[in-house]
Amino acid sequence: MSMTDPVADLLTRIRNAQRRSLGAVRVRSSRLGERILSVLLDEGYIRTFKSVDIRPGIQEIEVELKYHEGESAIREIKRISKPGRRVYAEVSDLPKPYNGLGVAVLSTSKGVVSDNAARQLNVGGEVLCELF
Repeated sequence: MSMTDPVADLLTRIRNAQRRSLGAVRVRSSRLGERILSVLLDEGYIRTFKSVDIRPGIQEIEVELKYHEGESAIREIKRISKPGRRVYAEVSDLPKPYNGLGVAVLSTSKGVVSDNAARQLNVGGEVLCELF
């Protein structure tokens, strides 16, 4: 079975695991997924992630989720740009999720970065997801 949107799969697995209060979740391995997870790690929304070998040539990423006093660090996570409708933003139009309390993850010419990093780099790009 082919997958048309691996980013949505990544976000959905994280969302479902946090609803069940799981400590860790495994997601499909991809370069884009690793870059999104590194942004989430830098922003403090997950504890850590690492690549795990399932069998020769097949890998998954194990993500340790972060909780504070029983509440998950990620309250809401949603996909913005989808395969059927890509959403791009210029530097002047970069989103500020929840009036700056949340984070938008963007794919730019400088790599996958948060909205704050994109403003500092003065680049726009595709808005992959928003979280709070």
